[in-house]
Amino acid sequence: MAEADKNAYSPRLRKHYEEVVRQKLIEEFGYKNPMEVPQITKIVINMGVGESTADSKKASVAAGDLALIAGQKPVITKARKAIATFKVREGMPIGCKVTLRKQRMYEFMDRLITIALPRVRDFRGLNPRSFDGRGNYALGLKEHLVFPEISYDKAEQTWGMDIVVATTAKTDAEAKALLAAFQFPFRQ
Repeated sequence: MAEADKNAYSPRLRKHYEEVVRQKLIEEFGYKNPMEVPQITKIVINMGVGESTADSKKASVAAGDLALIAGQKPVITKARKAIATFKVREGMPIGCKVTLRKQRMYEFMDRLITIALPRVRDFRGLNPRSFDGRGNYALGLKEHLVFPEISYDKAEQTWGMDIVVATTAKTDAEAKALLAAFQFPFRQ
């Protein structure tokens, strides 16, 4: 793909950030420099597969599902140390994770907000207190089947996933305003 073609296509939420969100945050927080406005830097998706202690192929099956969801090949995470009570040995595959940046990050965030979260059963909104104090937001999903890429009939098992949205915001208030401008459905 030529460089001109890459620049011609920009995800919908990236355009929304540049045209609407950035201006809204400048008005709300009074930033002097446009580079000072917070933005989303990356999204990390993590799936812990506890059942992989009995069957080591479960982690690779979960990685395949995560690759479909994220559109990028995940890394299989391995245990750092042995824990006898959980029957975990050092180096054993126990999950998978993927880090999304730039175009793939905006596309995933669009699917998360518009498709996946409305499909969650008994969804009452995201917890507004799940910020870490430095402007990053974490949320958990109980099942990965809410994404349209995963067929309910073909899925062997349901796994939960943790999604961490990392921003350049200095405070939680700035990060919440940034994510709310992207229509993250926070509960009141």
